[in-house]
Order: sequence, then C-alpha cells, then structure tokens
Amino acid sequence: MISGLVSAIVVKTALTTSLVQSSQAPAVPSGVGERFTYEVKLGPFKAGRGSMEVTGIDTVRGRAAWHTVFRVKGGVLGYKADNTMESWIDTATMASLRFTQDFEQTGSDRKRHYEIFPDRAVYQEGEKPEQPSVADPLDDASFIYFIRTVPLEIGRTYTFERYFRPDRNPVRTKVLRREAKKVPAGTYQTIVVQPIIKSKGIFSENSKAEIWFSEDANRIMVAMKADLPVGSLNLFLTSARPPTLAIPTVGSTPPTPP
Repeated sequence: MISGLVSAIVVKTALTTSLVQSSQAPAVPSGVGERFTYEVKLGPFKAGRGSMEVTGIDTVRGRAAWHTVFRVKGGVLGYKADNTMESWIDTATMASLRFTQDFEQTGSDRKRHYEIFPDRAVYQEGEKPEQPSVADPLDDASFIYFIRTVPLEIGRTYTFERYFRPDRNPVRTKVLRREAKKVPAGTYQTIVVQPIIKSKGIFSENSKAEIWFSEDANRIMVAMKADLPVGSLNLFLTSARPPTLAIPTVGSTPPTPP
C-alpha cells in the first residue's frame, strides 16, 4: 500500500513538445531548499508520513541536475514500509538523468537504479543492457516537478509521451475542476487533476485518482487520493517550505512587497 503510494504520487508522464536544451534553467516553481511534508491515511487510519524535497544541485555526467528525494515511511494493520525514490533532473532541459528506488517493506525489499541518457534516448537498469527510451525522458519521481510547469487548463486533457519506459506511454492527465481544499497545513485554492497510466495500480482508470495542486505560482501538491480495493488512500499536506515564494492559503493576507 505504502509502496503503491510512493510510485503513484510521483508517476511520470511527459510533454508532447520537446524542451529545447539551453544554458539557462527553465522557469520552474521549485528550487533548492523546497520541502513539503504529508500525512498519509488509508481510509480513517493514519498510515504514516511522507516528504518531498529538492536537496541540492549535483553533477551527472557533466550536467547540472536538481537532486530530489521523495520518501514515505509508516505502516498500518501490521504492514510497515520505508520507501524512497530519488531523481536527478537536468536543470537546463528538465529531463531525467538518473532515478533510484529503495523500497523496504514487510515481506519484500526492492532496490533499482536507472541511468537515463536523453541525448541517445536510452536507459540502463543496473548492469543490464541498455534499452530504448524517449526524447526528454521523465521518471516516476520527476513527474510531479514537471506537471507543476503545465498550464493545467480546466476541462483539458493533456497527453504525454515522455515517460522513460516507452511501453508505459502515453499517460493522460485530465484537469477536472477548481476546489478549495482543507489540509493540516491550511486551506488552499487548488486545481484538481486526474492522471491515468496504462497499468494496474493507483493511477489506473478504475482507481479514479485525483491530485490537488495549489492554484498559485508554487503549484505544489496539496493532496492526493485514490480508490483501492483495500480502501481510500489519501495524502495531505502538513507543511510547506518553498525556497523563495510565499504560499498563500484561502483567507490569508498577501505578503507586503519589500
């Protein structure tokens, strides 16, 4: 359950237009120092805590890359998990360069390491032979940062072909509605989207998954839910630390310009 949450929240997809590589980073709402924390529930039960953050800028094969970490730790009804996904995202193109999964959970552990080569449109899992990828690839963990840059027009469906494993494409994202969403961190005006991927799990069409993004310059993930056979899985924002931008909640007073 927690493992599915980690994969689902940050399930990847892609932009139909290629980003042009440049010497300057694209305009994105995230940045080094950003950290969001979440409360996780399965139905009425508290299932653990989650966090996503941009820890710094690393160098991958000579490219500057944002290093992002997404972690969920907890358990419910005898099930325990400590799952982490890390992504290295090219600051110039927002394409994935490296992706790792470290899942420790009751009954099974799993570690995976992917090197992704956008210039050659291939990826490599561990020591296995290289496999075909796509132009401007994205992995599961980097999708959340990418989708925050999309306009998200109400009523529109976005189709993406950038998931780094081609057999998972295309992925659709439906923009459903605007909604004021109350979470432990406050009440936010949000845009609600439904991601749909060609696989079983949280983002399958039957799960009716929804993600709430703040309708402001930060475009943060405020909440997520999905209908599973075991019950409703929910993620709620408990704190937000953006690197530069203030995050207004509904009814808050806008900051006074300096």
